[in-house]
Amino acid sequence: MRQIIMLDEGMRILEEGIVKAKTILIGHPPKTLFSGEDYMKFYNWVYTMCSQRPPYAYSGELYDRYRTTLEESIVSVVLPSLNDKRNACLLVELLQMWENYKVMTKCLSRFFLYLDQYFVRRRNIPSLGDLAILSFRDLVCNKLYGNIRDAAISLINEERNGKLFQQDLLKQVMTFFLETGGEKRDYYEAFEQIMLEDAASYYSQLASKLLCCNSSTDYIQKVAWLLEQERKSASQYLQQGSLEKLLETLKWKLMGETEPLLIEKHTDESCDAAKFQDLLSKCAGMSLGEESYVSL
Repeated sequence: MRQIIMLDEGMRILEEGIVKAKTILIGHPPKTLFSGEDYMKFYNWVYTMCSQRPPYAYSGELYDRYRTTLEESIVSVVLPSLNDKRNACLLVELLQMWENYKVMTKCLSRFFLYLDQYFVRRRNIPSLGDLAILSFRDLVCNKLYGNIRDAAISLINEERNGKLFQQDLLKQVMTFFLETGGEKRDYYEAFEQIMLEDAASYYSQLASKLLCCNSSTDYIQKVAWLLEQERKSASQYLQQGSLEKLLETLKWKLMGETEPLLIEKHTDESCDAAKFQDLLSKCAGMSLGEESYVSL
């Protein structure tokens, strides 16, 4: 007859692996911590503790221990590493912690795999992978999302103002939003909304400055250049749908809202109408409309 493993005894053995796995968060690679035999040992302990007859079947307790391991790791390592960071430093540290966290949870899931195969399915509760994401969402994303979002938008505006463009970093942040947002994509879509509002404000102010300092033809040339620069940079990190929304926002702020002033400015300048229309046509999809052409 197989010897029964009591809860305290089993947890004590598993704790050896859990303590080691937590060090992955600070950069220790799993291959230096665990051998194939180690993974098999911890898996077998979990399997045995789950498959014993009641009252010695501990699936629920093991599932709870997996969850608390995630929470402990986040509270003790991830959050302290992020709390004093801002802007690009915050994003770099966040992405590193997220990558380490994913490696750690993959390692832990090999110990607790039997829970996914049996307990999770029967109880209709989050899988180990889903629970890992939910824990990170609840404890990190929900707490720091505003700072993360603002840091990403700050990078975008720095690039618009001529500073070094960190497109790889922004692309990784967008991937992070999608990975942690789940099927609802709520983090990415919330970022998209604020990003569009910020772009509208930025380019509305810029349009006013450019109109004051440039002729109508020079203004349109600058708008065409701005659109192309924005398209090139934003296409590196935004999804296609978001990019299209961004460009439409820019077109409206730079051309749509300024149309009356631009027409008035052109009329006062008595410039070549044909040249003016030709410049408009070069701003992809940015014509002011046939009636506007006639009035010019």
